[in-house]
Amino acid sequence: MTGPKTWRSWLLTDAPTSRWHAKLSALYQGWLSFRSNTMAMVGLWILILLVLIAFAAPVLAPHDPFAQNLDNRLQPLGAHEHILGTDSLGRDLLSRLIYGSRITLYIVALVALIAPISGLLVGTVAGYVGGWTDQVLMRITDIFLAFPRLVLALAFVAALGAGIENAVLAISLTAWPPYARIARAETLTIRSSDYISAIQLQGAGPPRIIIKHIWPLCISSLIVRVTLDMAGIILAAAGLGFLGLGAQPPSPEWGAMISEGRRFILDHWWVATVPGMAIFTVSLAFNLLGDGLRDVLDPKDSEK
Repeated sequence: MTGPKTWRSWLLTDAPTSRWHAKLSALYQGWLSFRSNTMAMVGLWILILLVLIAFAAPVLAPHDPFAQNLDNRLQPLGAHEHILGTDSLGRDLLSRLIYGSRITLYIVALVALIAPISGLLVGTVAGYVGGWTDQVLMRITDIFLAFPRLVLALAFVAALGAGIENAVLAISLTAWPPYARIARAETLTIRSSDYISAIQLQGAGPPRIIIKHIWPLCISSLIVRVTLDMAGIILAAAGLGFLGLGAQPPSPEWGAMISEGRRFILDHWWVATVPGMAIFTVSLAFNLLGDGLRDVLDPKDSEK
């Protein structure tokens, strides 16, 4: 295999020579399908740009995001040395926006690790074991689903205390029930299949069956749900920050920046609008990415 055409034909073959070859071929075909979705690619590039901005924040930020200068307070858009203006304390909005992307990615990454894993564990155990275990776990899930996510997050933060770590924990505690429902539904379908019965006859126990054979089949559905949920998670984090229960001042969290700018929304609209547009853009990017991944990873939707 010496050229790109040879590699492409090798990856698109209908007769893979090994399991590793088959996995690479499936990944490449999925990427080709995803790449054909223009809006999904737009969302992906926005998120890649966000990650690059967050990592390069010290280089890209023109000013110290915490430095105050009351002589330059509430400068308009396009002001000298302040492209996006300044806030009520004279801090550069562009610099605070750039550093705020780090907080957004921090929240998204932690919630994306905690909530789906918790929901996957609860849902697969409930679906595979069944009986009273299923009833107890699903009733607990129903209790969490009965409350609006932001209201429940507010209750957890009020009990745990304000702060970004507690906000992440509160959002995670309110985000896991939908993943548990999805994992349980997938498990109920999988556990009655013939190959699960064959594995049981070979002597495999429930933990091995759940971890090695059921979890991998649930991952694709959860990935789609995670990307579609990211917009709601970002909005929940921004809502907690807006109410003063998330990241604490002077942290440049986008929700807290909107909260500060709401006092000047009529005369100095850009102070609240700039972080609001950032939240809108990132949330839209996650939704576009989620739609593209759903088309590729969810076989039930692709058959329709």
